[in-house]
Amino acid sequence: MAALTSISIEEDQFSCPVCLDFLRDPVTIPCGHSYCLDCIDDYWTRNKNKGYFGCPQCRQLFNPRPALSRNTVLSEVVDQIHASNIRTDRQHSLKAEQVVLCGVCSGSRKREAVKSCLACLESYCVAHLGVHDDQFRGNAHKLTTPLARVRDKLCRHHDKVLREYCWTDQQCVCAQCVRHKHRGHDTVPLAEARATHERKLADASFKSLQKYKEIKKELKYIVNYIKHSTQAVMDESERTFSKLARLIEKHRSEVRKLIRSQEQTVLQETDELLGKLERESKELKRRGAELEELSNTDDHLQFLQKCKSFHFPAETVDLPSTDVLPYRMYKSMRGALVELRAALAEVCENELLRVSDKVGSLRKAYKNSIEIENVEGKDVVPLHSAELKTREDFLQYNHDLSLDSSTANPYLILSDGRRGVTTWSEAQPYPENPGRFTRWAQVLCRAGMAGRCYWEVEWSGVGGVSVGLCYKSMAREGAGSDCKLGHNSKSWSLDCSPSACSFQHDKDTVAIAVPCANRIGVYMDYRAGILSFYSIPDGMILLHTVRTTFTQPLYPGFWVGLGSTLRLCPFKWL
Repeated sequence: MAALTSISIEEDQFSCPVCLDFLRDPVTIPCGHSYCLDCIDDYWTRNKNKGYFGCPQCRQLFNPRPALSRNTVLSEVVDQIHASNIRTDRQHSLKAEQVVLCGVCSGSRKREAVKSCLACLESYCVAHLGVHDDQFRGNAHKLTTPLARVRDKLCRHHDKVLREYCWTDQQCVCAQCVRHKHRGHDTVPLAEARATHERKLADASFKSLQKYKEIKKELKYIVNYIKHSTQAVMDESERTFSKLARLIEKHRSEVRKLIRSQEQTVLQETDELLGKLERESKELKRRGAELEELSNTDDHLQFLQKCKSFHFPAETVDLPSTDVLPYRMYKSMRGALVELRAALAEVCENELLRVSDKVGSLRKAYKNSIEIENVEGKDVVPLHSAELKTREDFLQYNHDLSLDSSTANPYLILSDGRRGVTTWSEAQPYPENPGRFTRWAQVLCRAGMAGRCYWEVEWSGVGGVSVGLCYKSMAREGAGSDCKLGHNSKSWSLDCSPSACSFQHDKDTVAIAVPCANRIGVYMDYRAGILSFYSIPDGMILLHTVRTTFTQPLYPGFWVGLGSTLRLCPFKWL
């Protein structure tokens, strides 16, 4: 498109034949003519009832109606010409505003002025400037570049040229003003005053721009923080509902087992009754055969003597009702299940309303915390600029953590509601999980963090522990250093033992002379890139601080040596 400016093009070539205006969203129909998209679409819509669609110029007919699509190349050409016309019109307008006309020329065709006289308060073209010089030859008339409004250069009180600037009264003054009304004031030449003002304005502009940059930077951080926090909540939500689904599935299986057990009990009783009937039926068949054999004898005396020993029971057997039992089971179970469903629905509805209220209150609090102000003359205070000194200052950012059993090494045992962890000598039957540490006795917390966070842990035992953080993408499988906290670029770790303390990151080790207590405090400022570890016997003793740039949410993680125990300290303990 750069060559467009060197090609002579008539604007009429880019006019729509229907509206006779500059093409808007140009489309080209099969015959090759171009129209505005709305114009040709409206033209064909009006002729739809006539049963044909044609070109308004060459009258060529099309059937069926052609599909209309924007001519991208023609559209770019039209946009370039339109933008060029706007720039040309703007330049002409600015030039017209900057041209100063001669004040002596009569009629409507005034010539452009070349000089202005501060004594005569008039602007002159070349011809009238010569007349002015001849008329005032020998007089010291001050000539300047053409001025549109010459009288604005003079003092309103003395008709003298404004040559000085009074800092005291913040206004331009003439020499006579300096000698009388502004005597004793701080006055300087206009050029010096202008230079000072330019420096001040440039400095104010720079500071204002820097402030807006800082605000923009903070807002970008807020956006990333909200995204990271939202993702962490989403992950927690998925885990919670997955557990609820597994719990419901577990109870569903138990109910099925209960129903099947009841079925087996009833069927067993029925089978016992069937066995009894089978035995009695065999006995009846045997007696029937003996009776038939006796009936075949011709000895009446023998028949009468033996027939007394034959007994055929006449009582009936009480059979279980095939209608009552299943109906009662269905009715009782259905009633209990309906009550369970109603109770569960009520609990879920109430809890979801509570969750929704919490989300709404957080959104309202965040909305109320946002205030857009004019930052001119004000300092922008970063969101995370407050200095933390006391333990109470840190505790306001305390996070109540819990361990993620799906990441725990098989030789770790979680306890205390997933707040405690101990290394065991025997592997536990944990299910396989791609996020589980396979060789190192390590475990991560459930939620990632990307703001200002603080938490504390207590540890004990001779095996030592490691307290650290890592990205979720840190390797989990294998015994290499890439899977050990602090031994790769994706993790940071404080290693504690009864005899020594050190900091590890990306295979670099920093020995710490200060002994670490059995309670460790960890503070992270994601925005500022600060990670600090504190020993907390009676106060807060800084062990080590890291300053870096975090690029992903961080997950607290721990390594626990054999014979050691680590516990996350909940807020209620502190």
